[in-house]
Amino acid sequence: VTAKDVILHIVGLIGTAGGTGHVIEFRGSTIEALSIEGRLTISNMAIEAGAKNGIFEVDDQTLAFVAEHSDRKPVVYKADEDAVYDEVIEIDLSEIKSTVAFPHLPENTHTIDQVDGEKIAIDQVVIGSCTNGRMEDMRAAAAILKGRKVAQDVRVIVIPATQRIYLQCIEEGLTQIFIEAGAVVSTPTCGPCLGGHMGILAAGERAVSTSNRNLVGRMGHTESEIYLASPAVAAASAVKGYIADPATV
Repeated sequence: VTAKDVILHIVGLIGTAGGTGHVIEFRGSTIEALSIEGRLTISNMAIEAGAKNGIFEVDDQTLAFVAEHSDRKPVVYKADEDAVYDEVIEIDLSEIKSTVAFPHLPENTHTIDQVDGEKIAIDQVVIGSCTNGRMEDMRAAAAILKGRKVAQDVRVIVIPATQRIYLQCIEEGLTQIFIEAGAVVSTPTCGPCLGGHMGILAAGERAVSTSNRNLVGRMGHTESEIYLASPAVAAASAVKGYIADPATV
């Protein structure tokens, strides 16, 4: 289970309007153990719950990340000890399973054990975007695709989030794994996520994407379908040819 599964679970729990007019603060023992990359995925999709933004309390991991990427000394803000929240939702993350958002809203979530048996056939897989295009995501997808082939008649597009990540994928040999599996590796772009270019869906086509939105017509034709999932689920689905549990690959 990944950060993407956590935020899909949360959006499914409170709905796409559940955070409207609010800031969502994420905290807890599991959140503290989460990588910066995972936190970025969660804060990215807080918007899909209608929130103004999603925030995390600054900790040593945050400060180390900032020091690595900037020479400026950050100003740290923390919530007051007596801060009042409009609502507090407690979630036992040990109970969360891999999660997929069905068309046509991120809140339309189903756990992978509810999905895998249906064998929902797909035409395309998109791994990357601003939501899940970081090294952690690339490595997760490559771990599943290594030594395997993409299912016949399935298009797979891998989109690293930045040029630095793109270069690191090459240096770590991930790009070779993707290409040998039968995927296409793109330079960083929004591309198919907003129906711009590369992998635009035709009428009746179905895609699994690690992006953040699956609204009607988001990735092409209004009669196409987008299923949101983690890089692991996306890669497993690419191999199987239908929405699949990574544990079965």
